[in-house]
Amino acid sequence: MTNPKIYDLIGIGFGPANIALAIALEEDADPELRAVFLEKSPAPQWQENMLLGGSDIQHHPVRDLVSLRNPRSRYSFINYLHENRRLIEHLNLPTPFPLRTEYADYVSWVRNTLTTEVRYGTAVLDIAFDPVADLYTITTTSGEELLAQQISLGPGRSPLIPDQFAELLDTRRRVVHLTDYLPAVRSFDPLADGRIGIVGGSQSAVELALDLRHRLPSVRVDILTRSWSLRAKDHSPFSEEVYTPGFTDYYHGSSKAARRRLDRFTRPTNYSAADLDVLERLYVDLYEDKLSNRIRTRIYGDTEIIAARRANDTVALAIRNTTTGHHEELVFDRIILATGFRDMGGTADNEHHHPLLDGVHRQLRADTDGDLIVDRDYGVRPITGTAPIYLNGLCESTHGIGDSGSFSLLSLRAEVIARSIIDCRDRTRITVTA
Repeated sequence: MTNPKIYDLIGIGFGPANIALAIALEEDADPELRAVFLEKSPAPQWQENMLLGGSDIQHHPVRDLVSLRNPRSRYSFINYLHENRRLIEHLNLPTPFPLRTEYADYVSWVRNTLTTEVRYGTAVLDIAFDPVADLYTITTTSGEELLAQQISLGPGRSPLIPDQFAELLDTRRRVVHLTDYLPAVRSFDPLADGRIGIVGGSQSAVELALDLRHRLPSVRVDILTRSWSLRAKDHSPFSEEVYTPGFTDYYHGSSKAARRRLDRFTRPTNYSAADLDVLERLYVDLYEDKLSNRIRTRIYGDTEIIAARRANDTVALAIRNTTTGHHEELVFDRIILATGFRDMGGTADNEHHHPLLDGVHRQLRADTDGDLIVDRDYGVRPITGTAPIYLNGLCESTHGIGDSGSFSLLSLRAEVIARSIIDCRDRTRITVTA
């Protein structure tokens, strides 16, 4: 029996995070590097269930998969436009940011252009670590076992489902997370689903409200948010400096307590807020409703959801105004959770580690709180051994808001991880040779 092939790197997930890493490895690494990426979807598409008509991205287009690391790369967004003969027309668009559908096509174009080995339709069931061999074993749902000296974990963050709704998610889709929006909304019946509730005050919440109002004009769409009302993101230039590698260094070098304090400053740049253009569109829509003596949307601000329960074919929410203390019950035909995603860490709404690390996390370095110790290169090392797992896009709690789902520092993070992968491989070669 022949020995199984040992990969220098196995990437789990082939979304933007690991695509950016694959580009960095293709452009800068040793061509003999043995790497493979595993993607559970047979034909993945970036944010496929949130590609709403007219929606745009929330970052500068040059903060793409590669340009901050290598502005001469053929995989840049600008070159994508050039090769698809849309550069001039794109420059004439009266929008500050590219359309989300076009950026999704850009991601797919890069994915299809890369020469990297990718196995689509391959889901990971388990990750195990052998400290003696200093190797990881990755088991797929087909039963295949792959060996790796290093792993780049980039499956995206886990959806945040508030506890009140955890038991209400089922195939009937009375309650859905935003990541399931487009498949779900196609089954909505404007006659039977007369009232829809959106939970959250984010960019996604406002975009969903606008889409539903346009898609189902006879339906009432309400928004429930913990903030007093909807608010604009802080895109002022000094605040936007949190999306720089200098801030990442500053944040990573800080204590846990300092990081949580910094979070309070950085959150309005990306969370529980929306871009001004969509807020203005919704405000105008609501004003037109008043002119027509209609109430198609109400914003329930300062609202805490105490409980949620099924009520025949509806969902009843017990809510409380956190300022006045007033309680009431609202009944919806459908609920959409624009509640975002879980970060890594032990605080509320987070998780100590991504579920794919369930079988190995106890063998990885952690602090006294049980939180994984993540080095500046995004690597988590085993307690015994040296083989790292790079958390590619899962380190906001240790590296700051630039490591969120945003593209802002994607290519620079890929550069850091790629250099560490090459250094680790070189050290392994020296050890084996010696």
